[in-house]
Amino acid sequence: MSDWTFLTNHSHVLLCIAQNPQVRLSEIAERVGVKERTVFGIVSDLVEAGYLSKVRNGRRNVYVVHPELHLRHPLERETEIRVLLSIVHAGGQPRIPVEGAP
Repeated sequence: MSDWTFLTNHSHVLLCIAQNPQVRLSEIAERVGVKERTVFGIVSDLVEAGYLSKVRNGRRNVYVVHPELHLRHPLERETEIRVLLSIVHAGGQPRIPVEGAP
């Protein structure tokens, strides 16, 4: 069986952060199966595109997912990322922090 998956590394990183907004990049890298530097680049992409906000909390970052934004590909442009999060986390709600909430 080949190694491909239906979701991209960007979506895997976003899902990890939605599950735990205080997750460390090294933990994401281990879960997704990529290098920490790759995760850093993906998080930077997601922040730059507005899908995430990064808030400094002491020595750690806490991430805020913006689930109202839409997927990027033309086939899914009408779908908010909250739909992706809810489908993948159907067995349990992802923790999606609301901007301004602790």
